[in-house]
Amino acid sequence: MLQKGAHVRRSETLKDRLKDKASQLTPAERFLSDTLLKDYPMSGLQSITKLADAAGVSTPSVIRLARKLGFDGFPEMQAALREEASAQIKKPILKREGWPEGRKDSPAFRNFAETVFENLDQTIKRLDPATFDALAKALADTQRNVFLLGGRITRSNADYFFNHLQIIRPGVTLLSQSPNVWPQYLIDMGPSSVLVIFDIRRYEADLARLADLAKQRGVVIVLFTDQWGSPISKSADYVINALVEVPSSWDSTLGINLIVEALIAAIQTQRLEKARDRIEALEDMFRSTRIFRK
Repeated sequence: MLQKGAHVRRSETLKDRLKDKASQLTPAERFLSDTLLKDYPMSGLQSITKLADAAGVSTPSVIRLARKLGFDGFPEMQAALREEASAQIKKPILKREGWPEGRKDSPAFRNFAETVFENLDQTIKRLDPATFDALAKALADTQRNVFLLGGRITRSNADYFFNHLQIIRPGVTLLSQSPNVWPQYLIDMGPSSVLVIFDIRRYEADLARLADLAKQRGVVIVLFTDQWGSPISKSADYVINALVEVPSSWDSTLGINLIVEALIAAIQTQRLEKARDRIEALEDMFRSTRIFRK
């Protein structure tokens, strides 16, 4: 709800409002504005305290800026940002009629690419923003240890997610592909742990058994699966469904990796300075050990 007297264009974004009000902002509000615009709109989706800390201001300053921009308070401003983020991610990626006119491609390539783009579009439409936000928050919480595992086809997705999460935050483990050693990981899992499993058709019984055992220990289960849904869906706390069917003997996991990369960006945004410090420390280690030579 806008304050009385506020005149806002129907299509006006929060970024537009910040630019319109730039000359009227206090120093603290300018710091906030810079922080919000740095990774817009994701930077505004964290908690009010984290946003204030990132900008080096007080939480009342955040509330005052929200009201100056025409909102009743921070929750309404954040809701507007969430709508913007949702609208952006749901924009059609590439419609069939949008293929460049006159472009000459292999019919096989074009057929495959168009199917992939349609899969990405439908995956985005199926994505629940609330689930995405809650999942990003859980995976950014360093009080929780995160374990990841993929199946025969999706092990590369698990490895990719692990590689980035490990750089952003501590307490991340990639399970061995051998079920024989999984009990050695299970013994360290509990209610404060998150187990991320990737399982698409043909669904793997070993992964389902691992999920059952982890659930018995109170572990939070995150499942990345296809449009039909792995049996693990029944016990998972968070389920991400991506379309995987393409004109090939193998399924495509590009839809899954789209969500994974969006989560990586959201998690890094939530951790901000700590993630930056960790990355810089890691770079110093690379330099000191000369692992990567110029």
